[in-house]
Amino acid sequence: MGSITDKEMGSKVNGTDQWFIDPGPRGSGRFMGRITAAGERSFYFRYTTTTGRRDTMPIGPYDPKGRQGFFTLAAARERAAHCAKLYREGARDLRGYFGQVEADRLAAVEAERELADKEAHRTKEAEQQAELEKQRRLTIKQVFDRWAATDLTPHLGGDGKRIGRRDGGQFVREQFERRVFPHLGDVALVDVRKADVLAVLDAVKAEGKLRTTNVLLADLKQMFRFAAEREIIEHSPIELLRKRNMGGKDVKRARVLSNEEITALVKQLPKANLSKRTEIGIWIILATGCRVGELMGAVWNDPRPDQSALLKWIAEQHPLRPSEAPKLGVIDLAARTWYLPTTKNQRDHTIHLSDFAAKQFSKLAELREVDPVTNRPMTWVFPDRQGTGPVCIKSFGKQISDRQRSIETRMKNRSSAVDALTLPGGHWTAHDLRRTTSTMMSQLGISNDVINECENHIKQGMSAVYIQDRRETEQASAYDAVGQRLTKLLALAKKK
Repeated sequence: MGSITDKEMGSKVNGTDQWFIDPGPRGSGRFMGRITAAGERSFYFRYTTTTGRRDTMPIGPYDPKGRQGFFTLAAARERAAHCAKLYREGARDLRGYFGQVEADRLAAVEAERELADKEAHRTKEAEQQAELEKQRRLTIKQVFDRWAATDLTPHLGGDGKRIGRRDGGQFVREQFERRVFPHLGDVALVDVRKADVLAVLDAVKAEGKLRTTNVLLADLKQMFRFAAEREIIEHSPIELLRKRNMGGKDVKRARVLSNEEITALVKQLPKANLSKRTEIGIWIILATGCRVGELMGAVWNDPRPDQSALLKWIAEQHPLRPSEAPKLGVIDLAARTWYLPTTKNQRDHTIHLSDFAAKQFSKLAELREVDPVTNRPMTWVFPDRQGTGPVCIKSFGKQISDRQRSIETRMKNRSSAVDALTLPGGHWTAHDLRRTTSTMMSQLGISNDVINECENHIKQGMSAVYIQDRRETEQASAYDAVGQRLTKLLALAKKK
């Protein structure tokens, strides 16, 4: 009988167990290979225990290339040779022997862990003592809070110019809480070196988020300048850092869908295996220029929703990143309005529903389910599977993105319609639909100030102070014009 070979281990399954045995001297055990009736291939070491019982101890599964968790023939034979050596040297109960070896290893690991815990405890006590010594010095968190209250909170300066951020610095705070505070939040600002900040920025850059790196760098530089001006530190250690050396030059996205691409979507969307609500949602964004968060936050006005309760529910569901929360909006098909009491720009906004947009919402109304608890129609226009809230904002974009991939880049457990939404102009996103709406309005001769109002953009400079008219009538005309354009494009697509 010859030695086991890869050819033998690769034999066809014949419906019964197949065993292969390496020859060897008596008293050394035997190295064995096995192919089960189900096609599983594994290695074993057979020996006789001190009680005279034969024990066939598993070595591991076979793979000719030795994938992780598997054994090549050579590796398995080497393992068997080690077992044979131990057996000849007196380890007659190999299972017990290896069990004791593993127990000893675990004991050593536990001892190391306890030692590490003690060392960590001593380190923590030392850090706490060091922190007490720094208690009179402002930490990064403390400086951030002061900077946010002074420079990020929106208000008007004496010259009529807006000071601060539209969202009150909420987005900046979320980024700092996620990227900066876990590493440097409790460190006194005076102790922070350029290398410390670079470590944070490099971590973001390593994720491939280059624009986020640049935005974070700009915000950090503003905060350090704020501290330097107030003599919390002598000078900013990161003043000489440049975007080009971090995230590189910012490239603003300018993708819009052409009329030809919009008509192409008429035929491609039904084949994309999207959620029916998502498919309709794409047309709603094109018709209204709304943001995805506003679409996901839409609710029906019958029965009349408790806006305060819904706003409170949204805030409770998104305590850490409010900027990623859906924006509540009430759909009134009878009045042809979509009213958003609060938006990204910290003001209310009313979207007029054109005939086209109203038709899309009517389709969604036909899909409306009944709440199993209250036995009343669900409030959310885009309810999640449980019906307790709206669909996650990110899921909408993921559905679109997953259908613009190549077969090679298809993600596991995602749609098989990988390229169903691919368009000639390249990759497109939900936000590109909003940009497309603005572009269509411009092509239809609508003025920029009306387009900005439709998109709910805040006026800049003196216009923001003296011009308070929201141009509702012109907005309604603009939405109707876009709806008519989309109606014509869809009709054209269906004729082809």
